[in-house]
This record gives sequence, structure tokens and C-alpha cells, in this order.
Amino acid sequence: MSDIIKEIEAAQLKDTVAEFEVGDTVKVYGKIKEGNRERVQVFEGIVLKRQGGSSRETFTVRKTSGGIGVEKTWPVHSPNVEKIEVVRKGKVRRAKLNYLRDRVGKKAKVKELVK
Repeated sequence: MSDIIKEIEAAQLKDTVAEFEVGDTVKVYGKIKEGNRERVQVFEGIVLKRQGGSSRETFTVRKTSGGIGVEKTWPVHSPNVEKIEVVRKGKVRRAKLNYLRDRVGKKAKVKELVK
């Protein structure tokens, strides 16, 4: 890539990013604009995947709301993501947890990593 593109992407990166991995349960504090007002809404769920790199890096979080699975993909370095808080660490052996989409109830849980 060109040096100019690298400089632009480096300027868009956040200084501090929460350290989380696939399988962790996280709370994502996202900014939402409603008309001329802005508020913060929390989205809590399991991280299914992390992909991309530098300023294009994204992660997908899945939760069940009212018995229905809801997934949302967030850019890591977006100004609309206020902060990412790790609730619990998960013990997984995969990079992408797509198999959780087919599971319901206790089978959809990820074991907690105890150190």
C-alpha cells in the first residue's frame, strides 16, 4: 500500500482498545443518534468472530433477545463505539464460532476460562 494511505489509516486508529478475544462475553457501549440527541446503548453478548486488520478491523457480537438470536457487527476503531467492556473470558478452540447460531439454551453457552 501507499505511504499516504497508511498515514491516513494510522490517524483513524484508537489509542486504547479493550483486549478481548473470540468467545468472550462483552458489553459494547455504542452511540446512537435519535434526531438531534445522542445516547449510549449497551449491547451485551458473545464475540463470534474478529476479522480484518488496522482501521478496518471488525467483530461480531451475538445475544438472544426474547428467544431470538440477534447479531451485530461493530468496527473496533469506530468513533460510535464508546468502549468495550469484557464481562467474562471464554474458553474456545476456534477462531469463528458460527456453530453457536444453530444452538439454543444451555448448549449455546461457552465455558468460562479460569486461570
